[in-house]
Amino acid sequence: MTLGPGVRSVVCVRAAPWWLATQRQLRRIQTIPAAGRLSFVTDDQLTASYILTLSCPDRPGIVHAVAGALLVAGCNITDSQQYGSQGTGTFFMRVEATTTAPPAELHAAIEPVAQAFGMQWSLNPAGRKVRTLLMASTSAHCLNDLLFLQRSGTLPIEIPAIVSNHRDLESLAEFYGIPFHHIPVTKDTKTEAEDALRKLMAEHDIELTVLARYMQILSDELCTELTGKAINIHHSFLPSFKGAKPYHQAHARGVKLIGATAHYVTAALDEGPIIEQEVIRVDHRRTAEQFVQMGRDVEGRTLAQAVQWHAEHRVLLDGNRTVVFS
Repeated sequence: MTLGPGVRSVVCVRAAPWWLATQRQLRRIQTIPAAGRLSFVTDDQLTASYILTLSCPDRPGIVHAVAGALLVAGCNITDSQQYGSQGTGTFFMRVEATTTAPPAELHAAIEPVAQAFGMQWSLNPAGRKVRTLLMASTSAHCLNDLLFLQRSGTLPIEIPAIVSNHRDLESLAEFYGIPFHHIPVTKDTKTEAEDALRKLMAEHDIELTVLARYMQILSDELCTELTGKAINIHHSFLPSFKGAKPYHQAHARGVKLIGATAHYVTAALDEGPIIEQEVIRVDHRRTAEQFVQMGRDVEGRTLAQAVQWHAEHRVLLDGNRTVVFS
């Protein structure tokens, strides 16, 4: 676009909230000669995409401030979702943006806004694979579903290790070429087993732990350490039918719907914040064993969906509930 006749120059100022209008930003004002042309960033120059997630006490001006900070860093917002929780008074936001700016510049632009609003926030490269530890006992269906989806490129996770308290699934791990770690657990060795698990997590820089039908209860201390970073699949539609043999409990009660629940792990057994649930219809003709068989597919789909949403940074904790952005 050529400047009109008689126009000697144009000043381009990046819009920003008042608390970001510092002398450093004012020095960024550029003057374009009258004989020149206005230049625009093209798609092939947008070399990186990032996902910003945040939560903070709800108050006016948050969206404006965040958008202004990203604009200061030269970002183009491609997707933005937000939610204000009336129950907790907390504001949640997930933003995808592209930019040519380095990560350090993005952090420098966001940090003043985060401090001003008391935000908890994280910035992640879009598409980065989350380092995930899979844990299972003897049932293979959930573990196999996750491994297949990861191998096919559907799940944005990297799996450096599989842990089990039995050896039944070792051949499955070998088939997918992933190191298998047998960590047996008894009442007397539980502390040592969890210490070995912590060491393994540290060695592999684990960011997410998935209990894919891992039939051992983690200690309260380990659950606390893994807050918001461990997902469990419960083979029932929580909060009903907790504990052992939930399908048999459901069958005995004559239910018409069975399902599965994927939730974050907490010290309170099967009571963590729910990420995803799915149900299927059954009737009086089905046996308890058929309930189990039908439930396996539901468990695999539900767990895989929860893992995908977590890896895409779509899940934010709101007390004992979750905010899941689509």
